[in-house]
Amino acid sequence: MAAFAANSLLNRAGLAEGAIGPAGFALIRVISGAVMLWVLLASGRKKLPQRAKPDWISAGALATYLLGFSFAYVALDAGLGALVLFAIVQVTMFAGALRIGNPIPALRWGGMIASMLGLAYLVWPSDDVQLPFLPLVLMAVSAIGWGTYSLIGRRSAEPLQATAWNFIYATPIVAIVTLPLAWEEVLSTSGALLAVTSGAITSGLGYALWYRVLPQLTASAGALVQLSVPVIALGAGALFLGEVVDPREITASALVLGGIAFGLIVRK
Repeated sequence: MAAFAANSLLNRAGLAEGAIGPAGFALIRVISGAVMLWVLLASGRKKLPQRAKPDWISAGALATYLLGFSFAYVALDAGLGALVLFAIVQVTMFAGALRIGNPIPALRWGGMIASMLGLAYLVWPSDDVQLPFLPLVLMAVSAIGWGTYSLIGRRSAEPLQATAWNFIYATPIVAIVTLPLAWEEVLSTSGALLAVTSGAITSGLGYALWYRVLPQLTASAGALVQLSVPVIALGAGALFLGEVVDPREITASALVLGGIAFGLIVRK
């Protein structure tokens, strides 16, 4: 979850400082993630890994998430963007759990409701909370992509291999969308380093770990734990990016974390 939160901070830091544009960030991120995962996949082998059959649904979901994520952060703070993202991710994954017949305990429903109330309280329109329409739509599309990608990941038997090939096959999709735009954007050394860090470490390695953990979780539990990401992003955004955390955000974070704890209680 810390890796997921770091992606929000790295993306927002690059865009907020004008060090890189959203198209360039998304493209460098997916390429560096693909390279890092390919190196890990090939290391220790006598022969290069054989090309896996493309899972275009998974690769498309990953590309959708990466693109919507980068362009949404043009106008959203790191914490607010993460809140919107993972609130909709939770709805997507709960819906997926119901569709596949995955039972959801009553306590988990209660935890989800409490956490969502915390998020609703935080983003409820006020003079202090600005909710730009288009970035919110882009982040919602990104969330559906990530929720779909996570649901597919629960079936993964080889997490590193699956993540590596998903990044490789997502690269041309992202490139087709971003290349016409990236030529006209600013690209500094610091911006490129932020995108590479996001792609190679917090995305490539972080998502491989996520695919490793997902099969051990139910879809609803996997959805619920991700609501801790906005809280981590809010705190880190205040610490590293100078974003202001007010009492409203502290109260909302307490509701979110309390809901997660409640929802993960196992009744024997």
